[in-house]
Amino acid sequence: MDIVKSLVPSCDSEQGNTQMHQVFNNQKSAYQRNPNPSANTRIDRINRVIDLITSNQKELINATSMDFGHRSSHQAQIADIMATLNSLKYSRDHLKDWMKAGTKPVMKPLSWFGARAKVHYQPKGVVGNLSTWNFPVYVSLVPLAGILAAGNHCMIKLSELTPATSELTFQLLQQYFDESEVAGVLGGPEAGAEFSSLPFDHLMFTGGTHIGRSVMRSASANLTPVTLELGGKSPVVISRSADLKMAAERIINGKIINMGQVCLSPDYCFVPEESREELVQHMRDHFGNLFPTYLNNPDCTSVVNQRHYQRILDYLEDAVQKGAQVEALNPAGESHLQQKKSCHKLPLHLVWNVNNDMKIMQQEIFGPAICIQTYRSMDEAVNYINAHPRPLALYYFGRDATEERRMVEETHSGGIAINDVMTHVSCEELPFGGIGPSGMGYYHGHEGFLTFSHKKSVYRQSRVNFMALAGMLPPYTNKLQKRLDSMTNYPG
Repeated sequence: MDIVKSLVPSCDSEQGNTQMHQVFNNQKSAYQRNPNPSANTRIDRINRVIDLITSNQKELINATSMDFGHRSSHQAQIADIMATLNSLKYSRDHLKDWMKAGTKPVMKPLSWFGARAKVHYQPKGVVGNLSTWNFPVYVSLVPLAGILAAGNHCMIKLSELTPATSELTFQLLQQYFDESEVAGVLGGPEAGAEFSSLPFDHLMFTGGTHIGRSVMRSASANLTPVTLELGGKSPVVISRSADLKMAAERIINGKIINMGQVCLSPDYCFVPEESREELVQHMRDHFGNLFPTYLNNPDCTSVVNQRHYQRILDYLEDAVQKGAQVEALNPAGESHLQQKKSCHKLPLHLVWNVNNDMKIMQQEIFGPAICIQTYRSMDEAVNYINAHPRPLALYYFGRDATEERRMVEETHSGGIAINDVMTHVSCEELPFGGIGPSGMGYYHGHEGFLTFSHKKSVYRQSRVNFMALAGMLPPYTNKLQKRLDSMTNYPG
């Protein structure tokens, strides 16, 4: 399918806003006509998303590269295509079991007389998904695994920062779905603000914490429940018991994915002060093996645009001015100034001797740089992490069971991975989400189904009038009073 401009108006216009509201009303009406779609209907919808991706993956990969200036086709196929398909297929293959009502125990003696309780999983209705740009296929389409499995309809606000991918995804959604089932929405920040103000039955947003607050404020006007996937500065703690070479290689392996433009990307490392140089050397060696060059290297992804490119350069310059040491891992000695205007490649930068006055230690980096801090005792690392906003992820490298338990029990983060970075997101049965400034709510796998379902309590009373049988109706008697006193340990 060709990547061409959509014929529909951007939802930044008055006409576009009107159309957005019409799509919402159409989806609401369609839901009301069939508020509990069958498992086969849900499976069919998920299969159409799978077909959309598999049949057009080359075009989608090319579109993401166009948007980034250059993007590794292999990484796009792994992170945007394969990961999305895995989530969709997992939900499709399990949703029949998830849909089954869950029976709940009833207190005695009510259960003796036949009272029963269950939880019915009911579709919420129309769900909005405000997606972002860093993985434009994954973030737009992977929430459909839970949204459609739960029986909902969905509108997706596609990112204006990846226009080629968003235009193509918009058109593909029109091709594979009636707009009353799943529909895309185009436009910039104004369209996003209008989108978040719609009275959705649930709203999901992936992006920065600042915008997440605005989305939550807009949703609150309609009392719309929200799931916020926000990010933050995810730390790495390297123990004295760790294999430093393994830790360095796995940190680099994670950091080069999308060149650090990942909400889960390791942002800063704590390493014992006596091991810093060894860690840095292992990082140099491993990165050099992976990327002997970067400017014309097809495996090296560009920063998405000029604004984010300049933002990262500003962070690095500010760090140097305030006393940090910055090293670009650039084995061939290339200059990022010698590239096409449409491309914004940067080598990975290591930054140490950092302090909290530096912008790079205050803001999520979201790009090809990582800070390295040293510690004398593990208390320093734990206390630092706990004194800062709670991140989306925390990573611990080591073989010390006590330290590992401290990381799990004494720090807060959305999730934690041991002896690796980022890979916990691939486990579909682990809830994926943040805490505090890094987000709220969960999705992926069964958690996604539960998030986008209304868990309705259903209680069936027996034919026996238990209240009358137990003497719990007026006129109350002394006999009842003694029974109540006995049941509640009333002191008298």
